[in-house]
Amino acid sequence: MPIFDTYDGTELAYHVRGEGEPLICLPGGAMRASAYLGDLGGLASGRGLILLDLRGTGDSAIPADESTYRVDHQVADVEALRIHLGLERVDLLAHSAGANLAQLYAAAHPERVRRMVLVTPTAWAVDLPVTDEQRLEGARLRAGGEPYDTAIAAYERILAGGTTDADLDADWDLAAPLFYGVWDERAQADYRAGAWQQNEKAAAAFAGPGAFDPPATRAGLRQVGAEVLVLAGEVDGNPRPALAARLAELFPKGSVDVQAGAAHFPWLDDPRWFAARVERFLADGA
Repeated sequence: MPIFDTYDGTELAYHVRGEGEPLICLPGGAMRASAYLGDLGGLASGRGLILLDLRGTGDSAIPADESTYRVDHQVADVEALRIHLGLERVDLLAHSAGANLAQLYAAAHPERVRRMVLVTPTAWAVDLPVTDEQRLEGARLRAGGEPYDTAIAAYERILAGGTTDADLDADWDLAAPLFYGVWDERAQADYRAGAWQQNEKAAAAFAGPGAFDPPATRAGLRQVGAEVLVLAGEVDGNPRPALAARLAELFPKGSVDVQAGAAHFPWLDDPRWFAARVERFLADGA
């Protein structure tokens, strides 16, 4: 397991999957260990995936100053990884909440990004929040059978608020099928693993006060010359494809694609399609 020291002396770990041109991968969660990314649906067959464990997650150390869990401080961790790997420019893939870190990195270091893929991204960094209505719009696309009808009802209760902690935990378990295109054994294992892979204290600080300056980040993204692919899931509510398209428009060379039948973890839903789509983009920008 390779390690390196970042800007404040915190020892960070990353995991290498496959061989070939490196692709730095930033996990979501927020602040979930990178193990859940696996080989990204077989993408490792043609790429050397560099799966970064963000500070305080997975095999990376807990920082001395835990205020540095805030995402804007972690931009320097990504830059330290680039330098450690000896790369002039990087191909970058980020999932979900990790896409905010990728956006901040690209805005701060536009000249260091060769190509970037944002997979089912949240976009708090540029003030494109997902609304409850959008979440439910995606969820209700699954209506008409089980376990989805029960999951939709649970998700509605979660978003309405006002339940006890025990009821809330139970409802999240019931709602889990909505976040996967196929609620099979692989999806269920991924959901269970999330409980111990996430650093909840770090997650609470990730998007804390002061983390984002959307006007400055939007201005920075206009300087990004790299091609950027925003990949949405057809039945994902976070984000819906229309919101993903708005994020893509913030990049001079941004584009959006929608994976049919996919939810929030598209490499689990159709691994072959996902890996081929991302590899094609990284190879030629198409």
